[in-house]
Amino acid sequence: MMEEFRQQRKLHKRYGFQILLQVRKLLMALPSLVDVTVPENGQFTVCGDVHGQYYDLLNIFELNGLPSNENPYLFNGDFVDRGSFSVEVIFTLFALKCLYPEGVYLSRGNHESKSMNKIYGFEGEVKAKFNERMVDLFAEVFCCLPLAHVLNGKVFVVHGGLFSTDGVKLSDIRAIDRFSEPPDEGLMCELLWSDPFDGLGRAPSKRGVAVAFGSDVTKRFLADNNLDLIVRSHEVKEEGYQIEHDGKLITVFSAPNYCDQMGNKGAFIKFKAPEFKPDIKVFEAVPHPNVKAMAYANNLLSLFG
Repeated sequence: MMEEFRQQRKLHKRYGFQILLQVRKLLMALPSLVDVTVPENGQFTVCGDVHGQYYDLLNIFELNGLPSNENPYLFNGDFVDRGSFSVEVIFTLFALKCLYPEGVYLSRGNHESKSMNKIYGFEGEVKAKFNERMVDLFAEVFCCLPLAHVLNGKVFVVHGGLFSTDGVKLSDIRAIDRFSEPPDEGLMCELLWSDPFDGLGRAPSKRGVAVAFGSDVTKRFLADNNLDLIVRSHEVKEEGYQIEHDGKLITVFSAPNYCDQMGNKGAFIKFKAPEFKPDIKVFEAVPHPNVKAMAYANNLLSLFG
């Protein structure tokens, strides 16, 4: 299937629906906060936003090996939108999840939602390559994606960031009823949308939703929950990553030359048990067929995004 996709061939819709129904069943059974255990000497890779850049996803697998139970990956949300090979990305990730439930972990991003998919290309792409019914099923499956992961009780991985109030415990995240479109406020919204900033306390978010949080907020959350590090994504970074908050927070972004115009690098993070020190790998964009980013976007609406 991956090779067919590489050659710009389409999956028959029957198999598409089959993958979606199978992955929905797997995801529904998971808690909102997933605990991942990496065995002694085992490795674990965390990738950030991929945003429909299928050929860069294939490059990650070239550089770091295909996912398997011995080579597990966590993809930290925003699999789709903007890049024009979102269908290929999402079916590859979902099929790998079905093949290796313990080898692929998937976290919801703010772009795994109907409102974003309508504007930034995924809905248009699914309609062009499949049909409206599949758009609806994708929306349903996206509502089943977990919201965050904890690796070996040490590393908290989430798409966006932290909260507008202190004192949030992992048990509160575990208790979130996530099976819906993301709300406009509250814990689920903040997990998907918040950003760190270089300062203390909290500030209004530049996105107009959720919150910007400072290094003291990060440190208190880690201390309250006996954690060492936060890994999040959600923001394009020149080098593909950025270390902030005195080394306690890392942003990782895995879509190089984002939207075919940013010129940024991509990155992923490798962890090895038991030390779990982050080893950041940086990579450049690779060529892709001549279908521009945002080719399927609702251009009128995206002007206001």
